[in-house]
Parts: sequence; C-alpha cells; structure tokens
Amino acid sequence: MRQHIAGSLTGRVTSWLVLLAWIAAFVVSAGLSAKLTDVQDNEAASWLPESAESTRVSEELAGTVDPNDIPTLVVYQRDGGLTDADLGAIEQQAAAMADVDGVSGKVVDARTAEAAGFDSLSPDGEVAVTTLTLNFGDDGWNAIPDAAEELRSIAALDGGTVHLAGYGGQAADSAEAFEGIDTNLVVVTFAVVIVILLLTYRSPTLWLLPILSAAVAYTVSGGVVYLLAAHAGLTVNAQSQAILGILVIGAGTDYALLLVARYREELRRHDDRHAAMAVALHRAAPAILASAATVVVSMLCLGVAELNSTAGLGPVLAIGVSVTFLVMVTLLPALLVITGRWVFWPRRPLAGSREPTATGLWARVGRAIEPRPRRVWVLTAAALAVACLGVLRLDTSGLSTEDTYTEELDSVRGQRVLVEHGLLDSSNTAQVVADTDQIDEVLAAMADVEGLGRPSEPRPVSDERAYVEATVDHDISSGAAFDVVTSTRTAVHDVGGADALVGGGSAVYLDTQVASDRDSRVIMPLVLVVVLLILIGLLRAVAAPLLLIATVVLSFGAALGISTLLFDYVFGFAGADPGFPLFAFVFLVALGIDYNIFLMTRVREESVLHGTRQGALIGLRSTGGVITSAGLVLAATFLMLATIPFVFLVELGVAVALGVLLDTMVVRSVLVTALNLDLGDRIWWPSALARRDRDRDTPAPVREDPRVGV
Repeated sequence: MRQHIAGSLTGRVTSWLVLLAWIAAFVVSAGLSAKLTDVQDNEAASWLPESAESTRVSEELAGTVDPNDIPTLVVYQRDGGLTDADLGAIEQQAAAMADVDGVSGKVVDARTAEAAGFDSLSPDGEVAVTTLTLNFGDDGWNAIPDAAEELRSIAALDGGTVHLAGYGGQAADSAEAFEGIDTNLVVVTFAVVIVILLLTYRSPTLWLLPILSAAVAYTVSGGVVYLLAAHAGLTVNAQSQAILGILVIGAGTDYALLLVARYREELRRHDDRHAAMAVALHRAAPAILASAATVVVSMLCLGVAELNSTAGLGPVLAIGVSVTFLVMVTLLPALLVITGRWVFWPRRPLAGSREPTATGLWARVGRAIEPRPRRVWVLTAAALAVACLGVLRLDTSGLSTEDTYTEELDSVRGQRVLVEHGLLDSSNTAQVVADTDQIDEVLAAMADVEGLGRPSEPRPVSDERAYVEATVDHDISSGAAFDVVTSTRTAVHDVGGADALVGGGSAVYLDTQVASDRDSRVIMPLVLVVVLLILIGLLRAVAAPLLLIATVVLSFGAALGISTLLFDYVFGFAGADPGFPLFAFVFLVALGIDYNIFLMTRVREESVLHGTRQGALIGLRSTGGVITSAGLVLAATFLMLATIPFVFLVELGVAVALGVLLDTMVVRSVLVTALNLDLGDRIWWPSALARRDRDRDTPAPVREDPRVGV
C-alpha cells in the first residue's frame, strides 16, 4: 500500500502536479513569511506565566504604571569633571530629546534632578545622567532601535563619551544584535549547506534540488507561523525565528540526504527512475516520518512549559518540521524524477552498476568492530560517561547583562560607568504592591533590605491597594539583584495582612529562572517517554528503543560536559542561561535519535533477510556515508547560531553541533553498531525477530532480496 502511494506521488504526471502545488504554496507564503518579524514579541515580561508574582504585579499596576514604559538613561562622562558648559549643553539636549517620537513624560537632566533632590551627578563630578521614558505601546521592541539612534544623534559631549543605558539601552542593543537575523543567518546557513552538499554529492547540479526544497519549506513554514502569530495568539520571538530557520534547513537537508541516497541505490537496481523512486520513497519515508515525528512531538512537549517563550517555541518549530517533512517526501521526489539521472552527473547511477558502499569506509569500520563488539561498546560508553563529568562545571544560575552578550555593548559600558562613579541604575526598580492599610509596615520592612534603595512615596492603585518603588542597586539580571528581590519578597510577605507582591525588572528575570527550572524538570522526562514510544512503534521492539534512548542520553551528557568545559576554559563565558540545558536536551534527543532511526530502520529491514549481525553491517555501510553527511550539515547549521553575539544562542549552537557530531561519528557508527553485533537478534525483543531459533553466532541464511526487480 505504501509503495503504491509512493508510486502515485512520483508518476510521470503526478510529479508535475506536485511541483505546481508547491510553487503555488511558495508564492502565497513568500509575502507572509517576510512579515514574520513584525509579529515578534520579545518583551521579557510577556514570556512569564500568569501565576508568576511579577506578572501579578504588572496586572495590578496596569492602570497605574504603563507596562510599555521603558526606563532609559543617557550617561555622559568626561575625565577630569564635567564643566558648566557641559551641563548646560546636556540640559539643552534633554529638551531636544523630549521631542523624539516615543519619548513619554518628562526628560530629567542632571541639573533638574539636583534641584529636585535626586542624585544624577556623580560625587566626583565626572558623570551625569539624563533620565527619560520610552513608550511605543505593544510595538516597543520593533520601534526602539530607531528611537535609540535618534537619541544617540542628539546626545553629544565634545571630548567626552556618551552611552545609552538602562532598560531602554539594553533593549536597543539586544534589538540591534538580532537585526537581520531572519535573513542574514538563513543566507549564511544556506551557503554552508551548499558547500557541504557539493563535497558530499561531488556533483555541480544535484545539490540544487535539496536546497530548493529546503527554501520552499522555510518560506511556507514561515508563512504558516506568521498567520498563527497574527491571528491565533502564537508567541514568536527573535530566538524562535532564528532557530526555526536553522532547524528547517538542517533537518530538511538531512531528510533529503537520506532520500537521495536511497534513490541512488535503487537507480542501480531499476531501469525506470519512477519505479526506483517509488521503492526508495517506500523504504525511506517511514524513517523520515519517524524522525520528523520525533522532532515534532518533542517540540510540542515544550507546550507544557510555564514560560510562554518556551511554550511558544514548541509549536513554531513543530510547524517548521511538519512542513519540511511534507516538502521532502513530495516536492523533492518530484524534482528528482522530473530531472532524471543526469542530475547526478558526473557519477550517474546506472542500472546494474556496482554499489560503492559495499567496500567503503563504513564497511571497513563494521569489519573492525565485528570481532570484539562487547569490548568496543563498553569502552565507548565508558569514554562518553567520563565526558559527562564536565557537567559538574555547568552554572545555570543566569547571566548578568554584561555577560549575556559575546561583545561589549554600549549599554554595558554605560552601566559600568554608573557603577564605577557611584551612581545607581535608576531604571532597575523593585515594584511593591500591598494593601493600603498595611503600606507603612511594608515600607518599614523594605528599609531593612540590603541593596534596595529608599522607597518612593506610596501611590494609590485602587481603594484598597497602594504601590511603592525602590531602586535595586545591582545589574537587572545579576544574581545579586535576584538576591535583593528574594530578600524583599521575604520581608514584605512577612507583613501580616498586607498581601504584598514584588515585581519589577529583576523580579521578571528571577521568575523566568524559576519557571525555567520547573520546565526542565517536567519536559525532559516527558520528551524521553514520547520518543521511546515512537521508537517502539517504529522498530516493533522494546529492547532496541530502550538501548537507543540510553545511548542518546549518554551522548547528550557527553556533549553537555565537553561544551561546558569549552564555555568555561576556551570561550570564557560566565555561566549559562537557566533555559540552556532544556533546549540543548530537547534538540539533542530529538535530533540525535534521528541518526539512530536512519540506521536502525535499515538494520531491521536487512535483519529480516540476513539476520541481525549481518543486517547491522549492511545497515552501517549503507547509511554510514549519508548519516555522516547529514550530521555534518546539521552540526554546521546549528553552529551558525554562534555568529549571533548572544551567549545563550552561542552555547546552544555549539552544544547541539558537538552533540550531533558525537551521535553520528561515535554513537551511531560505533556504540549502536557494537550493541547490534553483540546482542544479535535479542535486540529486537519481544518481537518475532528475537525468537528466531538459531545460534546467535551463526548468520542467518541469505534469502532472496524481494526488492530486486520490483
């Protein structure tokens, strides 16, 4: 039945109809995909669940404090001290800044602040701060770069330096770091994949078909995601859009490599290319489907996350992989049969020609493992276990603003100037809401919190609730700021009858860390369970899936351990984002298991004909080249994330790339093959294959291959 369906999709007429259908889908999606950046939601507060304390504070203050307000600081510095002329110019510039589109309320320069009793001039007289608020409504992230550029054009200090700092400066720098990510990253990734495909296929033409198919998949998936984000409330941010492009291109190319390799193999057995594609698609599609399903279901597991950003990432990537699967099992086969054998030039696979994998590198690897498979898998597993020890160095307590980026940004320099000259970052505050009749007790409790500035005068939120604000004397996303928030919460929660809540910028980051830790504990086991169930259904066994899951988890631990040491001793990163282990785990398990799926589906197919040990050797030599190429493609695509000056994405890209290489070069080729050779038919327990009555060291009699002549 499946072969009949495969044949109907790749017929002489239907292949053209499939091509026309995808061209139409591409044209319709192109305009929608281009607008995906317009529906991004990159506000940190919007990522949190409704139950988070900082979210509840924002909801209570919605009628008092505009949640779209972005406190921003302009920091002026002159070595030796600012002059009266400098302060006069700063005052004039403040008046000009008030007219900038998006600036809301008063712009307070150092002289105005001093007259009002606030410290905006450093004790040494070298630094002055102008305070303002930006507000662009719900479009804050997309609009802030233009406003930041205009503010920088106004702010000037002849012979001195000027920095845009505070929450607004950080947001502007972050937006600029991700600027063009939806196009530049994809273009570079495509270029890297093209080079790898040229080296893999050694054909000047064949690489074009997988690339065209991946481009269609990326465009159509982007269009679908845009529609859901614009009209169905799907959360999309800069990170999810970047990862979407990487995953679609990487996974799509992997699926293409597997299908093309099987098609080329069948072309050596069939005179008619349509018949060859029908068999190739019939044989390869289940493995591709299982691979895609593993990734899709793993991504959908992210939907149970408390963090809205994580929960939103799951559907975005699931859509991308689903569309990619459809493209690679319909459009790519159509393109291959339409173009014919010449597209493989100069190595056209002619019917009856020799299969080169029979004596290639992976055939020799299999023969090297065959004499002592148990010793091989024990030593390999032990080496991976030792590599896991590097995880002990992993610090996921979060990163300060200075440590979040791989390059020094203007807002970071401004923050450092404030600290060095004894000024506070007034844009980072703790917001406390409490019952009005207990507000004095709350203020008294806040006064004892170390690192918390003097609270403001209480302001009414409603008839029963009041609101105060105090500056947090630390970087907004630092561990020290989290300690201040925690201490503040402990202090005000102890005030009986106050029903006090603590929010603000640092509270948002702290609640994000707490939610991220919870998500890791829940989602990691869930992903393992669903992947295991998919493998059981695919391989119709229990022993093999359990072993495959164990090998992938071991590979993940080794990749995380090695990459942690790289981040610490080579890259010099201060730590990792709390969400890093979860994302690395989901991607490495979902994608790492793919290569085992590609191998084991072929091993099982050959085991029915030749026995498990012989099937393991055939499977390794038949899939070794294509899986290695697929691993290189996926590793290279994820490594492109390291080009973004954002520590989280650099660490994610490096860890996933390293894990994929371990999966392809060590786990799949050595560890899994050695387990197959050692256990033999028992690896298929409790299926019928495990109950075949023959000595486990004696190969099964070779049966006639029913695929020949189909």
